[in-house]
Amino acid sequence: MPIGVAILGGGIFAREEHLPAVNASQDLTLKAIYSRSLKSAKSLDTDESKVDLFSDDSGSGKGLDDLLSRSDIHAVIIALPIKNQPEYIRKALLAGKHVLSEKPVAENVKDAVELIEWYEKEIQSQGVTWGVAENARFWAATVHAGEQRQKVGKALTFRARMQVLVEGGKYFETEWRKVPTHQGGFLLDGGVHFIAALRVLLGKDEPIVNISAHTAQLQPHLPPVDTIEATAKTKSGALGSISISFGTTAKGSEYHVGSEKGFVSVSQGVVKSGDNEEKIEEEGSGVAPEIRAWGAGLAGKKVNPLQSAREALADLEIIEACLRSGEQGAVPIQLKYQQV
Repeated sequence: MPIGVAILGGGIFAREEHLPAVNASQDLTLKAIYSRSLKSAKSLDTDESKVDLFSDDSGSGKGLDDLLSRSDIHAVIIALPIKNQPEYIRKALLAGKHVLSEKPVAENVKDAVELIEWYEKEIQSQGVTWGVAENARFWAATVHAGEQRQKVGKALTFRARMQVLVEGGKYFETEWRKVPTHQGGFLLDGGVHFIAALRVLLGKDEPIVNISAHTAQLQPHLPPVDTIEATAKTKSGALGSISISFGTTAKGSEYHVGSEKGFVSVSQGVVKSGDNEEKIEEEGSGVAPEIRAWGAGLAGKKVNPLQSAREALADLEIIEACLRSGEQGAVPIQLKYQQV
């Protein structure tokens, strides 16, 4: 029998990605939608969904506490502004609801560690699960490249590059992104995707342990900084570079790992390994397979390892380390939470 789910959040990503993914999942059935305003909640509603709407301005019996008290709602997807997420994660978990919260796991490493340790100590033993959504771990080309990387031995060098110029568009026009209330602006909100992809390619046997970065704000409309240029080292000694910019006229994304027995790269869905080249078809943005994986995990009463909060913490730690290093003139930062 499908698991009753609610979506908390009425933004673009919830509407365009989470909603259709939940509706397409055989393990999930959408029961309710919550947003701070009824207008926002209605933006996710469709004639087919026939779901109940909850909001802070809907009056008695239609607030978040009422939604969380529903016995037919067993799990929630939380897609709210980064600063607000931890409060709602705690609230939902305390109400006994399984949670899938959007990345990043929290706005900073300190808050993330506190939240994870609280969950592991106080909630996990009750059988209530918490996963963090990171669709980059479900990008088909990246997953395939990661599998190929494991076949070519110890990493020697690596490179990750994602460059684009954000000049507007639906996500930029979101107020909490346009005037960010979280550290790093787009580098945190979007950058964790590319760190996650790099970590998939490197694999668990090659955690990054040290990083040094320069940061800059190249565009006045992208505060506080929009560009990272970093060098990094893995536990085994592989050396690499990480380039993430939302403020440059250069374009493109690519990931390369040179290993003892050959190289693996992925760019625009093309995976190269030695003389082999494959074009991998993606399933949209990766959210649909991500939600299917979460639903299957709920049905099996466990969290998919790709959605563990500690995986998301590792992504966040790298971005935060780059930001702190950049503030101090590229001072090296030792990483603590990469061995997941």
